[in-house]
Amino acid sequence: MASRMVNPEDGKPRCKWAATDPLLATYHDRQWGRPIRTDAGHLERLTQEVFQCGLSWKIVLVKSAALHEAFAEFEPERVARFGKRELTRLVNDERIIRNRRKIEATIHNAGVMLDLGKEHGSYRKWLSKQPARTEDDVTALYPLFKKTFKFMGPETTKCYLMGCGKIPPFHEPHCFAAQD
Repeated sequence: MASRMVNPEDGKPRCKWAATDPLLATYHDRQWGRPIRTDAGHLERLTQEVFQCGLSWKIVLVKSAALHEAFAEFEPERVARFGKRELTRLVNDERIIRNRRKIEATIHNAGVMLDLGKEHGSYRKWLSKQPARTEDDVTALYPLFKKTFKFMGPETTKCYLMGCGKIPPFHEPHCFAAQD
């Protein structure tokens, strides 16, 4: 079983979900759980988590470059201004995941990030003020994100918080990253 979780290209033991696919391994090693330093980066990660709901993470990663381009480099100011024309364009863009509700959620969430940024100096500053030191702190974030953003249930919120480094990501015990 353990040999199945070692990447044959570099010999590193990884979490099972990232062990044998180079795209997933690269994401696991370079992005998963790493702090995000821009509001655009946070909108991108939040959007990736929204679009992943019901799909495999690999599909999101394969379409990541197209999503980045289609959503104006995830600049919240630009995405929040998307109207009916952009919505129609996105729903018809075969390069991305064409789920209308997820697209609408991304546009809405960009506006929410802007509003939080105006009130707190930036979305990142707002997020940094949210306590996440204990399990109870993290659990309290789930209803806050569900109320504040669209398409953010508890599992999506947990994955976003792990993915952006707000809470430690889960690595399987044998994974080289679990020792970091």
